[in-house]
Amino acid sequence: MHAWLCENPTGVDALTWTEMPTPTPGDGEVLLEIHAASLNFPDLLIVQNKYQMKPALPFVPGSEYAGTVVAVGDGVSHLKPGQAVACLSGTGGFGTHTIAPAALCMPLPKGFPMVDAAAFIMTYATSHHALIDRAQLKAGETVLVLGAAGGVGTAAIQVAKAMGAKVIAAASSAEKCDLCTRTGADATVNYSTENLREAVKALTGGRGPDVVYDPVGGDLAEPAFRSIAWRGRYLVVGFAAGPIPALPWNLALLKGASLVGVFWGDFAKKEPAKNAAMMQELATWYLQGKIKPVIDRTMPMADAKAAYAHMGSRKVMGKLVLVNT
Repeated sequence: MHAWLCENPTGVDALTWTEMPTPTPGDGEVLLEIHAASLNFPDLLIVQNKYQMKPALPFVPGSEYAGTVVAVGDGVSHLKPGQAVACLSGTGGFGTHTIAPAALCMPLPKGFPMVDAAAFIMTYATSHHALIDRAQLKAGETVLVLGAAGGVGTAAIQVAKAMGAKVIAAASSAEKCDLCTRTGADATVNYSTENLREAVKALTGGRGPDVVYDPVGGDLAEPAFRSIAWRGRYLVVGFAAGPIPALPWNLALLKGASLVGVFWGDFAKKEPAKNAAMMQELATWYLQGKIKPVIDRTMPMADAKAAYAHMGSRKVMGKLVLVNT
């Protein structure tokens, strides 16, 4: 097998495409042949030693992937060789094969393409957990999605629309706003040319959004929070812009608003039954055509460094997926 090996987490340039022995699965594990793996923001942070999880060295990056079960270890009864699965394990995806915890593998129903499956779990699980569990989103409410043309942003648009909400999508270019409209957004704000707070105020008749979905952080956070409706819920999803914002606490007081943390990874670990039910609902929604990953492009697995560079350009719309051909 081959994989992108990180022996020193100093950045993407330190990754090497390395031949290594194909491993054997242990107790509770499966060996997967990887068909596709998506590139996510944590995959960049982890090779820079900036992510909250610090895997033992050396490691293979690639948090989310889809493939075929080749072999199963002892104690694995729900998966069989030849079965198609998707997995989000944090590492291991950027290669031709990997060992994955069987408990983290999602069996794929027939008709679920590998590229879509590799771009599914992280964004849709995060968005479903955020909007439905944490924000308790109701039909008819308004959601403002920041960074709306990215992977989690496009997923959030679709999940919110599946719940019957109105969606205002905020993105950094006209091209990205057009994508958000095609993805299902009711209105868009180009925050590179428009004042975010004033635009949202106009689009909501001065009321503001009931929910703000924020995977961006940075300078957008405060104007977005200032725009929120009475009893609004502000979802802290991530900090793709880099800086972690410091908000004046009086904003929450004045709006009767809630600042709500979203950490799907720990939700899945601490509440596995609820997470499994959520994933089943998301798979059903996919088969019903309610949700579908937006794929920016696919690139060969061997071109992972070029894929990282494209993601770093902040021009990716939806998800970027690496494929083994």
